[in-house]
Order: sequence, then structure tokens, then C-alpha cells
Amino acid sequence: MNTPTPNRIDKLNQLTTPLLEWYSSAARDLPWRTPASETHRPDPYHVWVSEIMLQQTRVEAVKAYYARFLTAFPNIKSLANAPQDELMKLWQGLGYYSRANNLKRAAIEIEERFHGEFPRTYQEILSLPGIGEYTAGAIASIALGEAVPAIDGNVYRIYTRLFEDDSDITKAAFKKQLRSELLLTIPSEAPGIYNQAWMDLGATICQPNGAPLCDKCPFVSRCQAHIHDSWSAFPVKPPKKKRRIEEKTVILLEYQGTYLVQKRPPKGLLAGLWEFPSQEGFVSTEELQKLLEQWDTSASDIELLGKGKHIFSHIEWHMIGYLIHLKQAPSIPLSEDSIWVTAEKMQREYSIPSALRLYYSKIIS
Repeated sequence: MNTPTPNRIDKLNQLTTPLLEWYSSAARDLPWRTPASETHRPDPYHVWVSEIMLQQTRVEAVKAYYARFLTAFPNIKSLANAPQDELMKLWQGLGYYSRANNLKRAAIEIEERFHGEFPRTYQEILSLPGIGEYTAGAIASIALGEAVPAIDGNVYRIYTRLFEDDSDITKAAFKKQLRSELLLTIPSEAPGIYNQAWMDLGATICQPNGAPLCDKCPFVSRCQAHIHDSWSAFPVKPPKKKRRIEEKTVILLEYQGTYLVQKRPPKGLLAGLWEFPSQEGFVSTEELQKLLEQWDTSASDIELLGKGKHIFSHIEWHMIGYLIHLKQAPSIPLSEDSIWVTAEKMQREYSIPSALRLYYSKIIS
């Protein structure tokens, strides 16, 4: 189906009032929101930062980061001028670091293209780096009052259960139809409240994990998946591709109270973050000894730090780590993006990815 379905539009229109009534008493109290009863709108910069942080990240984890971020970068100009290492350090632990890079890129573009003023329309917001249809819709509706939908996983889940729609939600045709239907039903006088109601209904009632709390749902009497007890079949999406496994040995080199860290390339996985030297595959202590000989040094002690695993969206790192205390400074050819630092300075100034937290924690504890 590529065009709006009249009976679905009628049903969505009929459900608007109960949805908004439910939201007026059940809305989550979040620091980037104005209360549901208030008529004034939040700062689009605040909504933007929160929405980017909330991508692939739990609400409770975001709250503290959001507060610290706005303290450090209270406006677009300060974000555009943010030192890269400071920005990455502030983001450390949130993961998906490209989000932080895109925030800065977009802030610079706002300074240059929009003279430092946040764009005022959905289409202008959508043109910024790192912003897709959902985020543009959320900002435009919540902060600027534009009647555009903000369609995320919560909306897909509620909608497909409501109509028992077995369409593949990853397909462009389904997304186009859903968007066209919501464009015809979103209330022009309260688009932000409407979108946030869908978000909260999906996050707290029609949940992604576990059985939905149907007895608390304003759609319960009209939901086909509830009536037929078929909620677990929706939404429909293709199986995830199997992640590629990469084995690596993480090497923490210590010399006279300092540790060697190096900066990752500016593009790609964990772009611009700092990491410890590593070798492909699992390296034995005997192989490490030979590696140290190549570096014209030797170890007073080699400590096995254990095995670790970190899961990215498309890759799994399977790791083993060593802490090596060196007797002499190694003759490793260092790039300008490599440096020896103390554990204290590393913790204070350098952004180490959470993928290496198991090993990083060994030297800062």
C-alpha cells in the first residue's frame, strides 16, 4: 500500500482525543521537555541535543549526559567552537560517537548557513548533517509547532499492532504510507504533544520488550493485536544480519607511570577517539616478548587482563588484554596522534571508547 487508507485515517482521527487525554496525565517528566499542559515550546537546540543522544540509548542514561552537555555547550555557537577532544570526552560512555561529530558539524553549518539561528522548518532541519526524518520531525513539531510526524520504532510498533499490519516496516513503501496517514491526522494545534504521546505510549505501554500493558492503553478497545492476542507478531522486520567477529589483542604499555595512547582516524568506527595499541588476533605472551624485542625494549612484568567482548551494530570485538610494564622506552615509531600520558590525565582529558572499558578501568581504578 502506497497511498493513505481512508478507514485507517478515520480510526487514527478517532484515537487522537483519547491519546492526548492519556498523555496529559501519563507524560514522562524529562528534562528536555516542557510539561504536557504548558503552551510554550522548548528551545529547538535542547530538543535537538536530546533527540540525538536518545538514538540507540536509554532515557535514564541520557539524563546526566544531557545536563553536562548543556553546561559545557549551552548554545549552538559554543558547540560549533567546541574543541574536538573535549567534545569526545564529554560523550565518552554514550557510544555511537559519530553522533557527537555530526552535532558539531551541524552546529558549524547552522552558524554559517543560518547565521547562528536554529532552522525554522522541517525541510531546513532535515538538510543538516546527522539529522534524518524522525529527528527533523521531532524538532520541528515539538520546538517549532510544525505539523509533521516524528516516526520512530515506538510508532511502528503501535501502528502495526493497532491494525495488525504485517508489512515489512523497513520497506520504503510502508514508511511512505504511514507518514502520509499521520500527516493527514496530526493535529495542527498540538503536533509536538501528539508526537510525544506516541513516543511515550510506545516506551511505557506498548513496549518493545515483553508484553504490552494493554489494560493501561487508550487504544485497547480498537487494537486488533489486543483483540486477537497477536501483539508478539508485530512489528514485522527482516532478521538481523550476523555480525562480523574481529579478534584483537589490546596492549597497555606502561613506562615510568605513563601509558601509550593513540588517536583513531577521523572517519570510520570510533572516529577521533583514543585507544591503546592493539594487534589483530589473539597474541600469546611469547609473541608479545618478540614484539617487545622489535621495539628495542623488554618487560619487567606482563599482566594478563583477561578476555573482553564489545558488540557494535555490525561488528563484535573479541579481545584479550595485557598490561606490560616496560624497563626501557620502546622505539615504536609514534605518529603525531600518539602520546604517553598518566592515568590521571587520561581519565581527565582523553576519550577512551567504552569498548575498551574493561582494560581502561584497570589503570584508573
